[in-house]
Amino acid sequence: MSMFCDADLAARIERAEAELMEATSRAAGRRRGDGSAFALALAGGAATFAETDSPFNKIAGLGFGGTPPDAELERVERAFEAAGSPVQAEVATLADPAIAELLTGRGYRLVSFENVLGRSLTDLPETGPAAGIEVRPSGEDPYESLVADATATADTQGVPSHEDFDREVLVNAMRDLAESGARRWLALRDGEPAGGGSMRIAGTIAQLTGAATSPAHRRRGVQTALLAARLAEAAVAGCEVAVVTTQPGSQSQQNVQRMGFDLLYTRAVLLRQA
Repeated sequence: MSMFCDADLAARIERAEAELMEATSRAAGRRRGDGSAFALALAGGAATFAETDSPFNKIAGLGFGGTPPDAELERVERAFEAAGSPVQAEVATLADPAIAELLTGRGYRLVSFENVLGRSLTDLPETGPAAGIEVRPSGEDPYESLVADATATADTQGVPSHEDFDREVLVNAMRDLAESGARRWLALRDGEPAGGGSMRIAGTIAQLTGAATSPAHRRRGVQTALLAARLAEAAVAGCEVAVVTTQPGSQSQQNVQRMGFDLLYTRAVLLRQA
């Protein structure tokens, strides 16, 4: 049964995303200890900075809690400018259209899109991993090394990401995610580490917070096994819905749709240079 997303569900998902950004940026602040990281509340969303070029430097969750006053946006923009970072705002298509109008009027420009997909956790299929694939909880390594290296070799299907992260930044981001409460799973294929994926639970929402497969093990059922393991864990934890963000038309989107995910909405990615 396909899943329908209204503005109320989108608001819950976007609030969970903003809370994730806040938690990871605070984790980065504890890791770095230099006072450079920040997490600022903004009209029901959050503006966060973890470290230079981090994937957690963004404005998330706007458009479901009113329009931010100019003074609050100026405060956020000054904070990013002081950190030497552009301001990236991700705005859901189910958000108040006034948000996009406000941002473009302030010089933000559209640079990309990303898709948010979800599925109910009440009707999970009873399927096991493909032959030779085992999925188990994981700690730091080989998870971090494998996922960082696999992410560096991006899948070419679909719309390319506008972002490209250094290996050290990716490893730091994974550690900050773990500190924010995300759990990790490692997939082995014929006994060899082949892929990894993570998940964070926010109330009744399970956020799939990243996954990657080594090039040599792609198209072998690794991501399907990682998805199934995380969805089963989320259901046991009492979650109602699982959500994941993908690049439009990507292999990742195709993988999750095969597992029953539906496209809920798209986020427009808007950028204002420092």
